[in-house]
Amino acid sequence: MRIAEITRQTAETDISVSLNLDGTGRYDVHTGVGFFDHMLDQLARHALIDITLRAKGDLHIDDHHTVEDCGIALGQALARALGDKTGIRRYGHFALAMDDAQITCALDLSARPFLVWNVDFPTPKIGTFDTELVREFFQALSTHGGITLHVDRLHGLNSHHIAEATFKAVARALRMAVEPDPRMAGQLPSTKGAL
Repeated sequence: MRIAEITRQTAETDISVSLNLDGTGRYDVHTGVGFFDHMLDQLARHALIDITLRAKGDLHIDDHHTVEDCGIALGQALARALGDKTGIRRYGHFALAMDDAQITCALDLSARPFLVWNVDFPTPKIGTFDTELVREFFQALSTHGGITLHVDRLHGLNSHHIAEATFKAVARALRMAVEPDPRMAGQLPSTKGAL
């Protein structure tokens, strides 16, 4: 089974994550940040990755540390669950439309983290959630998951739709990339012999 558990404790946050790459998209997420919980639910559901996550953070300051550290912990759990990546598709891409918003995502589970981010938001907040934290989450996920991640906003007028379409597009691309490739059974998807 491709599963992993991570615990991350700092002076700012206390986070536990478990995930199953071969799940059905079940989610049980509690971070104390309502909108972010909703986004992580979308990530699990559309990637078909079971995610259980608990986070306690210094929300009396703001949401930044909690959101970023959840990205770190999820990235670490993803990398651990993938192991040496033998037999996976490795690459994923998706173009996702949600009402006024269209987001494209292309990613490579390369172990070479890099984020290309072309997503801007028309408002600084969605409710009480800072829209700049969407990028912070994906930067942390990319860095600690070893993901080359490109995300582009083609269209979008509503910040909620843009954010949600972003999480769903990344989820769908990730779903494709982590899937076992029946033509690559027992083989690493690289000519280098290592990822």
